[in-house]
Formats: sequence, structure tokens, C-alpha cells
Amino acid sequence: MLVRVLAVLLLLELPLFGVALVGLPLSRFLEFPPITQPTVYSDFSWVVFFIITSLVVSGVSPFVWKLIKAHPFRLKKFSPLYSFPWWGKVSILWTIAFWWFAWNPEPAFLEVRRVSFTPLWLGYIATVNAMTWRRTGFSLVTHHPKALAWLFLISSAFWWFFEYLNRFVQNWYYQGIEAYTPFEYFITESLQFSTVLPAVLSTSLLLKSYPSFWWGLHSTRPVCPTQPRLLGVLTLTVGIFGLLGLGVFPKMLYPLVWIAPLILITSLQTIVRQRHVLSSVAQGDWCPIWLSALGGIICGFFWEMWNWHSGYPHWVYSVPWVQRFHLFEMPLLGYAGYLPFGIECLAIVQWLGFYEQVRLDQSTQDMAE
Repeated sequence: MLVRVLAVLLLLELPLFGVALVGLPLSRFLEFPPITQPTVYSDFSWVVFFIITSLVVSGVSPFVWKLIKAHPFRLKKFSPLYSFPWWGKVSILWTIAFWWFAWNPEPAFLEVRRVSFTPLWLGYIATVNAMTWRRTGFSLVTHHPKALAWLFLISSAFWWFFEYLNRFVQNWYYQGIEAYTPFEYFITESLQFSTVLPAVLSTSLLLKSYPSFWWGLHSTRPVCPTQPRLLGVLTLTVGIFGLLGLGVFPKMLYPLVWIAPLILITSLQTIVRQRHVLSSVAQGDWCPIWLSALGGIICGFFWEMWNWHSGYPHWVYSVPWVQRFHLFEMPLLGYAGYLPFGIECLAIVQWLGFYEQVRLDQSTQDMAE
């Protein structure tokens, strides 16, 4: 409990301390709900673009190469265990209906369009769980409904934290929020944010049912640092200075929004010898990390696509030095942030004691055997 309290305090206070160091007023960062004002970064740098691209490629390519070497396309086809459930069929129709409402500009559907985002993602979550249940006989909906309900509640607070960090870096803002009172905005956004964790984790569970997405990553060389607590202290220092830097150099260090919180939480868990999101790596199993990252970027694609023509509130990006080559509203390199974000989703679930329900490591080992 003390570790969690310390982590929360560090995550919230360090960016503010950075702002205080440069002499900016704290009041503009403490408003709630945190409504970010439009900020436009029009400058573009090929140097920054290629540096970030190189980092992303170098981080992802070892996993892709391992999958290619394992020849997953030669694996025996994994047959579904059950027929597709009735509630899955309903959820598909539900999702299609609210997708239609979300993109329909007719004035008669304006009110439904404004609130369509949450039902749309509820349909996605139910559909993905139905697909997983068909293939494995397991899903969060059927086996852990209480844990799933808790994930919805946790998810709102989880994403509000990133809205808070965005106050410092100003990488996205919302259009159409003028029509809402602060209370209406808080309720509307909280409902939308509640679907983030269930969506990412449900998607990762579905990917786990396809061995071609992870075969070869479940049995690699174990990574066991000889002095894990010392390593934890060093990485904790990196995480602390990263969050501090968001308040001092936001335009330069904005990618740390998606990395520094993960580093800080994992480092604290390592120091006190708790299980953390990277613990499976010590047994040579990279599947939880890889599947969570894939789940994050797949959900990221759908978030951006459904936001593209959706009703209000509608978010728009402004990212320093890489604001070019858009896919929907997001600049292409912005999707790289969904990779660590997916891992961050798993880290929060593990941190709060829901890791056993997700079972991202168990099934891969069982299926491999």
C-alpha cells in the first residue's frame, strides 16, 4: 500500500515540481476537469522524425524477427472450441449501429451522435470477448465479470491521469467541449475513459488465442539482472527525472508521457521485490509484454478511426516536430505511443491485483505445451 501511495504522489507531484522550477503558475495545471486549450505545433523536423522512427524500429524489430524465425505460419491451425455466442452476435449489431450513429452527420441524430462513443466501445469490448470465448472457452465477460466491472472504474481514473499529464505537454485537445458544463464534460469523458483498460486487455486476450502472434516469444533466453534492486534505483531515477522534465522541457520530452510512468511504477516494484509487468521476462517469456503492446496499438487504430468522423467531443493532435503523415487525426509516428501504453495498461492491472484474471502469461505456456 505504501508503494502505491508513493507512486501516486510521485506521478502527480513531479510534473508540478518541474513547472515550479521554471516559474510558471501552478493554477493552470490544477484545474479540474483538465480542459486542454488548443496548441498548434506547426514545425516539422526530419531529424527528429528519423530518430524516433529508428528508436521504434529498433524496439519492435527483435520481436518481429523472433516471430519470423519461429515460423508461426507453419503452426497447426488452432480450431475454435465453441460456436459464436448469441451475445457476441448482438454486440456486433450493436457496434455497427453506433458506428453508423457516430459518423452520421444528420441533425436528427445529433444527440445520439454526441454520446455514441461509449456504446460503440462497449460493443467492441463485448465482441472481442465473444471472439475470445469462441476460441478458448475463456473471456473476461464470462469468467471474471466482477473484475471486468472494476476495470471499467479503474480505467476512468487511469486515463484522467494522462489527461492531467497532457496539461503539461499539450499534445491533444478537444473540439466541441464548449457545449458542456464542467460537470457534463467530466461525466461524459469519464464514461468514455472507462472503456480503455477493458478494451486493451480484451484485445490482448484475443491475440493470445492466435499462436502466430506470439510463438517463439514464450521461450526465449531469461533476462535476470544480477542486482535487480540497484537496477530499480537507477531506472527509478530515470523515471523521476522524466516526469520532472515534462514540466521543464515539455516540447522536447513529450514522448515520456507514455514511458516515464511505466518506468517509475516498475522500478518501485523492483526495489521492494514485488512482481511487476516485466517479471515474466526473467523466465524468458516476452508474450505478456508483446501482446499488451499489440493490444494497445490495435485499440489505438480503432480509437483514431472512430474519432475521425465522430460527434463531439472530438480530439485533435498537435505533436512537436512530427506533425505530418496523418492516419485519421493522428500523425503517423504518434501511433508508436500506443505500444508502451498497452504495456502500461497491463502494468496497472498487475499493480492493482488483477493480473491473474487477465492471464496473459498462463495460456501461452499452456498452449505451447
